[in-house]
Amino acid sequence: MKTIIMAGGKGTRISALFPDVPKPLIPIEGKPVLEWEICSLRDQGFMDIILTVSHMADKIRAYFGDGSAIGVHIEYFVEEQPLGNAGALYKMRDRLTEPFLLLNADAVFDIDFNRLVAFHKSHGGLVTLFTHPNNHPYDSGVLTVDEMGAVQQWLTKEDVRPEFYKNRVNAGLHVIDPAALDMAAVSSDGQKMIDTDAIGTEVDGKRVKVDLDRQILKPLCGTGKMFCYDSPEYVKDMGTPERFEQVCRDFSSGLVQGKNLKHKQRAIFLDRDGTINKYVGFLRNIDDFELLPGVAEALRRINASGFLAIIVTNQPVIARGEVTVLQLQEIHDKMETLLGVEGAYLDGLYYCPHHPHKGYEGEVPELKIECECRKPKPGMILKAAGDFNIDLSESWMIGDGENDIRAGKAAGCRTALIGNGDFGQNMTVESLLEFVKKVGINESVACEGGTRNA
Repeated sequence: MKTIIMAGGKGTRISALFPDVPKPLIPIEGKPVLEWEICSLRDQGFMDIILTVSHMADKIRAYFGDGSAIGVHIEYFVEEQPLGNAGALYKMRDRLTEPFLLLNADAVFDIDFNRLVAFHKSHGGLVTLFTHPNNHPYDSGVLTVDEMGAVQQWLTKEDVRPEFYKNRVNAGLHVIDPAALDMAAVSSDGQKMIDTDAIGTEVDGKRVKVDLDRQILKPLCGTGKMFCYDSPEYVKDMGTPERFEQVCRDFSSGLVQGKNLKHKQRAIFLDRDGTINKYVGFLRNIDDFELLPGVAEALRRINASGFLAIIVTNQPVIARGEVTVLQLQEIHDKMETLLGVEGAYLDGLYYCPHHPHKGYEGEVPELKIECECRKPKPGMILKAAGDFNIDLSESWMIGDGENDIRAGKAAGCRTALIGNGDFGQNMTVESLLEFVKKVGINESVACEGGTRNA
């Protein structure tokens, strides 16, 4: 599979630190960021690379050459005129005969690309977006998907969005079938949407450019042809001095490399009611959802540590017919929105909709079963472990009841109880924040390969 890396940006915001260095050659740990990217791709079998270059193109070409020195094959597309961030794709359309990776050279990332590609192939779409939560979704573009993961809406930070929404942000890494380019250029009724012959020329005093998000990707919303691949792996723009300093710290600590899902991860599994939000019995009304004090701070620490934060919650209200799946999603969207406002996020959320006891008015018969996911059984934890390659022996389950402890122990996790009682847990605390402080999870804790205080 070809990999196209867009490396033509000027990097105006970070140029104060590196005025004479093109952004892709800015060093991290003594090696250009683009070289880290290419080596990561190479190590996973992606060795056919096209760099689109413009600003200081000669310096980039002089450094990498044909790529043979680092074990890859590199070709170049030089933008003599500004084409937008997708114009080059049309200019080299004849070289794109199969799906390709499209990446940015101004991001620091280390992900398992083979997982991403396998997801793309299994879903049969034209585009797969690498998506993740971040700590500022309120001023980021967010995506909504259907039950199959197909993108329904692409809400930029300028768009009016619902009051509550899932924290799912496009990270700028894509798998694209060339057919998506053709689909964007001509509408279903044959109307020309992008004049591919005019790209790069001036028309009525304006240079014709192509915007990847607005002209190619956003029109695919609702078509069932574009999917989200959600992953907690590390992707961060290093376009400002502050972000550059942060990624340097993350790289040095091992956080960047450690979050690649080819490595075993560590997680903190969290019950929902009584752990994240105020316990009100069976929560049926979204207005009754309220974050507990200190939860956002605790999750911020977990997010910074390299541990994954994953909720596993029994929701028998679905089987009992008291809350619909859509209403539950709205409750969870409220939770993610409230956390996002405070700079915290969840890496995963699993719920069990089943309930074995029958006789409730309005119950859903097919969900009234004995299952393997309802705590105290460990099914949700085991599912998450498979999805995220988690080392359960290095992970924790924390909740406010016996079933949480039993599920964690059955999965092979260490366990912590919020509240009172002795169910064989490793630790007893009064709150999630106390747990985080007690085990020493703070911003210096990183994934395997880095520092570890917990």
